[in-house]
Amino acid sequence: MKYNVKLTWDNEANVWVATSDDIPGLALESNSYDALIEKVKFAVPELLELNNNNSAKEIHFISERCEAVA
Repeated sequence: MKYNVKLTWDNEANVWVATSDDIPGLALESNSYDALIEKVKFAVPELLELNNNNSAKEIHFISERCEAVA
């Protein structure tokens, strides 16, 4: 099964935030995009186990970053 994880840049906090409608309880942040992906890869199996979901795991990362331009 494929799980969608959304990575969004928070301009005010200067961090990337990971959330998912597919994985209850997923809420992580990091100032590094790559570090956040690693955190998600570590946390997802644990969260799925806590939610009694042990199906095959594939994470689909969707990222979004908006910046104002002058």
